[in-house]
Amino acid sequence: MRDTIRIALTKGRLEKKTLARMKAAGYDISELESPSRKLIFRLPNTNIEVVLAKAADVITYVEHGVCDLGVVGKDTIMEKGGSFYEMVDLGFGKCRFALATKKGKTIYGNYRTPVIATKYPEVTRAFFSRKNMDVETIKIEGSVELAPLLELADAIVDIVETGSTLKENGLEVIEDVAPISARVIVNLASAKMNKTAIQRIISDLERGGEEQ
Repeated sequence: MRDTIRIALTKGRLEKKTLARMKAAGYDISELESPSRKLIFRLPNTNIEVVLAKAADVITYVEHGVCDLGVVGKDTIMEKGGSFYEMVDLGFGKCRFALATKKGKTIYGNYRTPVIATKYPEVTRAFFSRKNMDVETIKIEGSVELAPLLELADAIVDIVETGSTLKENGLEVIEDVAPISARVIVNLASAKMNKTAIQRIISDLERGGEEQ
């Protein structure tokens, strides 16, 4: 039985924002701030371990109970799904899923099935399913904006922050799909076994945002 509470953080911007909140709440994160290739860190004077992982792996580690809680984007939650509690919207890492196509075009009202390119096929299918629309999805790993430009697809579903990349490539948003931000997820068993400790960490993460 582990005597620590493990929190998995999504490497990159969400990691930095979460750590800034932890620091503001009084945690000593100095080891995480110094250059290192380590992936697991024990916070001094606590029973908390921080694990750095890729977004989809944060969900896997929390779901399987090797981490008690995690911070991950709503985009990953929507695409990957899984069995865990989604507890809190931390309010940072804000952006949105959007449907975009070439300027002046639409995908609605056509007789043929629209082709949608995306890195997020599950999110895309769920979105069009709610509209009772049949679409063909094509999974793209890189710059999804290329697909309509090369006429591989009629439109794309992608994460949009400012929209400048779309604009520069002659694309425009025709509909917002869903808002995205950083969420705290908790393992089902840990939520019962370590309820007090987990609630304290979540409260600290929320308080850290107020004190920054």
